[in-house]
Amino acid sequence: MAKKKIIIIMTIVSICCLLMGLVDAVIRPQYMVKSIIKILLFLICPIVYSMYDKELKLKLLLKPNHKGLIIAVISGISVFTIIFGGYFLIGNLFDLSGITSSLTANIGVSKNNFLWVAIYISLVNSLLEEFFFRGFAFLTLKRFASRKFAYVFSSLIFAIYHLAMMVGWFDVILFILTISSLFIGGLIFDYFNEKYENIYISWLVHMFANFAINGIGFILFGIV
Repeated sequence: MAKKKIIIIMTIVSICCLLMGLVDAVIRPQYMVKSIIKILLFLICPIVYSMYDKELKLKLLLKPNHKGLIIAVISGISVFTIIFGGYFLIGNLFDLSGITSSLTANIGVSKNNFLWVAIYISLVNSLLEEFFFRGFAFLTLKRFASRKFAYVFSSLIFAIYHLAMMVGWFDVILFILTISSLFIGGLIFDYFNEKYENIYISWLVHMFANFAINGIGFILFGIV
């Protein structure tokens, strides 16, 4: 039974990521449409599975828990400083112009609507990804698979998922560096989830990371 559940969870996660990859890289709808599709895949699909597996209590992942809050804030500020500081230190070594042009051409994100997109990405999208990749693909999978396997699978699929949306953004070196950072970031998020048994701590750190990335986006779009 455990092996069967491992296969089912991995299949659901993989198919959802594959479909989102097709949406990001091939279909390329407007950002609002893309967001709705992502909610259906990353939120509704796990909920539907939880109706089949009565032992799976997804609502426990959303149970408020204040443990680790100070550590999360400190970690989040540190991540923000590293990402934002790294941009000012080495950003001029890479051509980042492809980011804004790709966002505008592929999903309609522009200087005019970037503020609202940035707010959604930082607050809502980060929570959605934490629920799916850390809550469902890690904490749920860890109940049936080995701890090491759950860590690697959830972090690897998290990094691979971002491949499709970042096509054309960077040169090869920065692309590899970004994917590697996403994998390492996934491992760190998994650690927070495992230690505090909820997704809020990793969500807070993820949120700060998005604050930094979106801050860079404001600069690239010439908003600030």
